Amino acid sequence: MEKIETAFGLLVANVQQFETLLSTHFYEALIEQNVAYLGQTGQAVSEELQLNNDKLRHLDLTKQEWQKVYQFALIKGAKEMGLQANHQLTPDAIGYIVNFMIETLYPARELSILELGSGTGNLAETILTGIPDKTITYTGFEVDDLLIDLSASIADVIQTKAQFLQLDAVRPQHIEPVALLVSELPVGYYPDDAIAQRSIVASSTSPTYAHHLLMAQGFKYLKANSYAIFIAPSDLLSSGQADLLKKWLKDYARIAAVITLPEAVFAKQGQKAIFVLQKAAQGQAPFVFPLTSLTQPEIVQRFMTQFRQNMI
Repeated sequence: MEKIETAFGLLVANVQQFETLLSTHFYEALIEQNVAYLGQTGQAVSEELQLNNDKLRHLDLTKQEWQKVYQFALIKGAKEMGLQANHQLTPDAIGYIVNFMIETLYPARELSILELGSGTGNLAETILTGIPDKTITYTGFEVDDLLIDLSASIADVIQTKAQFLQLDAVRPQHIEPVALLVSELPVGYYPDDAIAQRSIVASSTSPTYAHHLLMAQGFKYLKANSYAIFIAPSDLLSSGQADLLKKWLKDYARIAAVITLPEAVFAKQGQKAIFVLQKAAQGQAPFVFPLTSLTQPEIVQRFMTQFRQNMI
């Protein structure tokens, strides 16, 4: 932890220098710092900044340590910039639960993953650095060009083979089907009604929920019998337009598991849950578990034991 704290301090000091030098915000400055660390910057930088990067290199951080450093940096940046809820990073604690689910559902060594709305790339790096015994082909779809540049620059420093593409995931894309779909679904209305109306979950009376559109479109990229892990509002199946979503579920997917998460984890976004869907015909009743704490080992262990028993 001491190494991580030292690295975080050096990284933030350089980011703050770039904020001043370029009169920009934290995330833009973090991208510039990543480029400078890799020796690719065209900016004239100070001797102190170069020395800090030399110290960072000398720490010889592992991929897992780098991921921790960047998680702390992204949290700091999000607070400074006052980002909207849909641009907040997926907490590590949730990432670890997702990793456990992936390892339980996919014992094979090779795995292809598509993430819809990859954002800052924190969930991607949590998966890629947290499951080192698998060969993972990861692709992230993200519409925001700043977040694409940020997540790609972080992946370059950590040296994970993540591919981030600037795409609107609601619009049809031509890709090879993947074995796993993941997403902390951005919640809200989709702005282009003409595109939305092409979907089976489109609303005829109001703008359509973007998270419903992403679920339906994402399933088109998923192999048969494979899983999707969605982090979404816990009232997903009872909120507005839920009837349209449930009709789609009946025809295209089965709900394999619903894990409600502690309210405190997403304090500003409302309570969320992890929905595990399978691209398969309707089957047995879903596994449901109220995960009331992520810090009490006995609760987390009970969840893991019951998840394995019900999902394998």
